Amino acid sequence: MNKKDRARYLRNLRTILIIAGLIIGFYVLQSTLFRALTFGGIGPNLMIVLTCSLGLMFGDVRGLFIGFFCGLLMDIFGSGVIGFYSLVYAFIGYLAGKFEKIVFPDNLRIPLLTVLTGDFVYGFLCYVFQFLIRGRLFIGYFIVHFLLPEMLYTFLTAVFLYPMILLLYRKFMRPIPESEENYARKKTQT
Repeated sequence: MNKKDRARYLRNLRTILIIAGLIIGFYVLQSTLFRALTFGGIGPNLMIVLTCSLGLMFGDVRGLFIGFFCGLLMDIFGSGVIGFYSLVYAFIGYLAGKFEKIVFPDNLRIPLLTVLTGDFVYGFLCYVFQFLIRGRLFIGYFIVHFLLPEMLYTFLTAVFLYPMILLLYRKFMRPIPESEENYARKKTQT
């Protein structure tokens, strides 16, 4: 393995470890600190913030895997059924990743809108598969009393968390473009 391949391998390994740490850290924060900061039983969905943010930064395939592992953690420790949240979060991560090529991460409006949309999709899918199928048709009540307050709380939390995720991405996880690699290699050779 040459130096270039070894450096790329180590960078990818570091990125995977940081993402795994973020997933675990956000889950712990969501299930401990932010559970204590709920209002009327409604708390922010930090896993949606993480899935949408990293999906926008890394693209659809990586967003799908990040969402899958976020959902798997939710399934293992919070749900009776393994797989439901994994599929929902994977879907949301994939959709968020579809906007990677057209979204500038610096512009805060689009990532926050993506988080808001992701939380709506999450809430709607949870309603459809957990309540509507059982014959509970109180969608208006569900939207007003659960979905909208959670979306607002998640949005306000994302305003503070997204810039921190973006900073981590820029410092440690951003893939190095080929042009920068070639420039750095030529600079060290001369």
